[in-house]
Amino acid sequence: MGILVTIALILVIFWLLGFIFHIAGAFIHILLVLAVISFIAGFFIKK
Repeated sequence: MGILVTIALILVIFWLLGFIFHIAGAFIHILLVLAVISFIAGFFIKK
């Protein structure tokens, strides 16, 4: 698994935890956006 996909998975886990426990407000949705960007970039940037 690539590093960007790993980062995306970690960000999604943090997003889910924040969403479930209502932590960090709007910041938690920024994590989701970053996770999606990392996940998509992981598919396009392969070495």
